[in-house]
Amino acid sequence: MKPILDPMSGSRMFYFDKNNTSVLFGDIRDESYWLSDYSKLVIHPDQQMDARELPFPDSSFHLVVLDPPHLYNCGKNSDLGKSYGVLNKSTWETDLKQIFNEAWRVLKPNSTLIFKWADKDITLNHLLYVLGREPIFGDKKISGRKLDTHRFWLVFFKEK
Repeated sequence: MKPILDPMSGSRMFYFDKNNTSVLFGDIRDESYWLSDYSKLVIHPDQQMDARELPFPDSSFHLVVLDPPHLYNCGKNSDLGKSYGVLNKSTWETDLKQIFNEAWRVLKPNSTLIFKWADKDITLNHLLYVLGREPIFGDKKISGRKLDTHRFWLVFFKEK
């Protein structure tokens, strides 16, 4: 088993090495699109999976990376929707809580979970309330408003 899991890797946009052999790249989608700028977006995971129900035993990975969709006010067929996915406006809280809990379940003790978030539709405060867990460190600029979008990197550590 690889030591790192990214169950929602999409097109692996933030990776320097999109084929890193230490990472198990997963996603619920396996598809490609032509975007409005005529570039091709390819989402081809090593393994298709639903991050709400991960197919791995407890304590399987040293590092889990979560970059879930963060928009619900976005068309599924828009470039943003195709690139990042779209949250269901009525179930996003349950979905994100399930995704986080599954990632936490497959994380080994004394290991790290990295969570990437953008607060365009949902503030960081609201997300952390839904998750019911506080990161040990990360970006702390919390506006409480949806006027400015800010990307957050949050680090959670699972103790023994």
